[in-house]
Amino acid sequence: MRTKTVAIFSLGGTIAMTIDPATGGVVPALSAQELLDAVPALQGLDVDLQVHDFRRLPGASLGFEDLTALSEAIAGAFEAGCDGAVVTQGTDTIEETAYLLDLLHAGDQPIVVTGAMRNPTQPGADGPANIHAAVIAAVTSELHGAGTVVVLGDEIHAARTVRKSHSTSPAAFTSPATGPLGRLYEGRVRLHGPLAARTTFPGPLTGPTPRVGLYTATLGDDGTLLAVMAEACDGLVVAAFGVGHVPRNFVATLEATASRIPVILASRIGNGPVLEATYSFPGSEKDLLGRGLIRGGHLDAYKARLLLHVLLAQGRKADEIAAAFRTVAR
Repeated sequence: MRTKTVAIFSLGGTIAMTIDPATGGVVPALSAQELLDAVPALQGLDVDLQVHDFRRLPGASLGFEDLTALSEAIAGAFEAGCDGAVVTQGTDTIEETAYLLDLLHAGDQPIVVTGAMRNPTQPGADGPANIHAAVIAAVTSELHGAGTVVVLGDEIHAARTVRKSHSTSPAAFTSPATGPLGRLYEGRVRLHGPLAARTTFPGPLTGPTPRVGLYTATLGDDGTLLAVMAEACDGLVVAAFGVGHVPRNFVATLEATASRIPVILASRIGNGPVLEATYSFPGSEKDLLGRGLIRGGHLDAYKARLLLHVLLAQGRKADEIAAAFRTVAR
């Protein structure tokens, strides 16, 4: 059996942070190779690691240009024969970056995104264990065709469903609607069931970078700020109450906006779908969909924004965008 190859891409984040003597706080400074050198157990794996020191940024400072370039670099690694890829980065944006990579990756090789909740200067730093688990996951046959997954704390989560559900806990990452895909035990991946079908949108993001807004419905909002945001957007996601409800004052603005740009109706809850035909009062899901909004379905608002960004950046038209959401968000 041939030795498998994994491309490692380091983006920075908590997993790569050390103390800055000038400030006393931690900043991303460790290289990709330094991260791997802190995991001696990797030497016991029959895996060839190709190391790419890609960025040294906190997760909150990553942007679409960084992730588009990363997606292209990963695709190049796969074309060169790599069996899987591991991305290390800050946990602030893992749930978003993983889903963006998933949308752009049509191949069967796994992309495994990992990070750390405790930086290397803290007792019990979790980065080395997460890197070790991520490399194992990247070469396992069980994840062939899984697309992009997130691995932390020996749990494996699908990019589409994963959420960072706690700001500091080492067990911060969950999939509220589905639970994890599986776990790692004794150096092996164990899935809980068959992998779900994926819908991807590979291809270059050739158009101008779209400005996609995300507006959250809150108690007592009169809609003034919504109208201001909508005017500045190429696409808009509304994180509505519950199953897809907004204040009555939003309705006229959303209907006018949906006649001009794509407007996605998502839920601010992050667990459960936007409905289609249960409630029909002004500002309900049935009312808003009838006014031209596009149902976000089971996608949370953050993931819906990323899907809309990709579709707009690929130059897709309104009917194509609506069809894509019907397929992905069901």
